[in-house]
Amino acid sequence: MRQLIVKRLLQTLPLLFFVSIACFALIKMAPGDPVLSFVTPNMHAEDIERVRHNLGLDRPAYVQYFIWLKEMFRGNFGYSLRSHQPVATLILDRLPATAGLMGAALALGVLLAIPLGLISGAFRNRWPDKLISLVAYIGISVPLFWLAILLIYQFSIYLHWLPSMGMRSIGVNSASDVIKHGIMPCSVLAFGFLSTYVRYIRSSTIGQLREDYVQIQYAFGATRWQVLFRHVLKHVLLPIITLLGLSMADLVAGAIVTETVFSWPGIGSLGMTAVKGMDYPVIMGITLFSALFLIIGNLLADLLYGFADPRIKTMR
Repeated sequence: MRQLIVKRLLQTLPLLFFVSIACFALIKMAPGDPVLSFVTPNMHAEDIERVRHNLGLDRPAYVQYFIWLKEMFRGNFGYSLRSHQPVATLILDRLPATAGLMGAALALGVLLAIPLGLISGAFRNRWPDKLISLVAYIGISVPLFWLAILLIYQFSIYLHWLPSMGMRSIGVNSASDVIKHGIMPCSVLAFGFLSTYVRYIRSSTIGQLREDYVQIQYAFGATRWQVLFRHVLKHVLLPIITLLGLSMADLVAGAIVTETVFSWPGIGSLGMTAVKGMDYPVIMGITLFSALFLIIGNLLADLLYGFADPRIKTMR
């Protein structure tokens, strides 16, 4: 296990290096000029070029990249072109909001998907299975931004039950207020993962119910629910761990969309603002942070595999 951790950590640096190259190249190929955000109607051409020189954007692209890479190894991720604040500070300030939203959505999706998937597989082709599968297909097919807008219209505009945007109400600093603001974005983000998890758990449950140990448990007098939640559930956990590792990328992408629609003050909304304003240092910082998060998430999934199934630990 220790060798696996060391090996994966050693693979992180070259992977982040290639991610940074790809991100920097895409930024330079994208249309637009960040200098235009500093231009005023009274500025002359010489003033514009002076701004470009001060930002270091008058140098060749490869020179700009190596300067950025050199500063990054020193722990300096640069400064935002718009707010002039350190990129690391901007990301760390937004990290708790994103971590709370993603963690709550992931926990909610898993806790709901496990019983729903087990029930769907146990009642295959019957009305509980058809109802749960219908909800799962809707969750897979519906875009997150459309679902978010629908919830805002229904629960904020029409019913006035929940706030439509932000993380806190003005002048209110309580946990209940944060929870109230997070209900809709958390539900939207969890619904997409819930739908995917349910389908995998259903398929795994159907396969496990055909195994001999299930018939033996029935012969000993176990009920259907005891078989599902005491025995089948143990074998269904491995696909869940697989999904947790594979869904990290979708979780990051979904958080960007959800945070933007609900104006949630997290890393996702910060990234969208940076893209609109062509704030290159912030885009690079968020991209590398997201890549590092995905790598760590997949590493944790591999470690959980070893704890869930000792045979996998032995093979490694």
